[in-house]
Amino acid sequence: MTLLPALGGRVRDVSLGGRQWLWHNPDAAFSAAHEDASLGEAVGSGGFDECFPTIAPCKLPSWVDGVAGARIAERGALWQQDCATAIGTDEFGNFASCSWTIAPLTFSFSRKITVRPHGTIDFEYAASNVGTVRMPFIWAAHPVFPLNATTRIVLPKGAKTRVWMADGLELAGGDTLHAWPSVRSGGHLVDVSRPASLGEKFACTLFVELPKAETSIGLVEGNKRLEIRVHGRELSHAGIWINRGVLAPTERKRPLMRWRKPRTYSTITIGPCLGAPESLTDALGAWETARWIEPGATARWAMSWRSGEEEAA
Repeated sequence: MTLLPALGGRVRDVSLGGRQWLWHNPDAAFSAAHEDASLGEAVGSGGFDECFPTIAPCKLPSWVDGVAGARIAERGALWQQDCATAIGTDEFGNFASCSWTIAPLTFSFSRKITVRPHGTIDFEYAASNVGTVRMPFIWAAHPVFPLNATTRIVLPKGAKTRVWMADGLELAGGDTLHAWPSVRSGGHLVDVSRPASLGEKFACTLFVELPKAETSIGLVEGNKRLEIRVHGRELSHAGIWINRGVLAPTERKRPLMRWRKPRTYSTITIGPCLGAPESLTDALGAWETARWIEPGATARWAMSWRSGEEEAA
């Protein structure tokens, strides 16, 4: 595993089961992004970021005490700052602990990653309210993986699924509930667990409710399977961001020329979320999924990554 503290604690590489899983953009170096960079530009190099206390940029409602009307940048506050980092070894394996203090929401946030000898990587999180009034948040793991013809997503069959955004692909969104992995597209159902089969050029975001029990979020590539183990009492959703054949972030500000074919990329981001959808404001509203922390209290959650061989169908 490779960690980049100067990029908000971004994880650049995760190697499990003889495979490096995270996507890297060959045309974009891992370097500090401008504070006002969009999600696409900021994560254009790839890797794994933490989104806290929001994913999408938002303005908080006037009724949120202490931070009424506050604006929060895309992906929140962690990626915009260096994190305090400690590296060591304990009885469980090698670890790296990162911590942040953010504003205007009065949170301290910490993450401990432990690489265990038996081939498992554990992630432990804590968010503490260091202010004097209760504060809301959502959180999402945002690891970017390559998307190819064999990529398959594994989630509990029949889990409630909602489409947050779809561009270049007709998927029923809004309040429509779907049963994973089937999503209504026009007059028929499509299987979104195999993203490459949906089209050559599209982008979409979905949120899948997790059962309130120990469960796994799976990503299959050929004969390799990555499992993200979580508990649904701690983490409410799996977030899925699919970009298939879309314009690379590095191409968006370059002039279009007939003789040059624009570079495109295909990626999938999938990870557990505490709250949904992308905006903390929406989570405080109709979705009613934001997590609140009282002054002096701490919320804790965890996930565990492991890899194995995929059994033949």
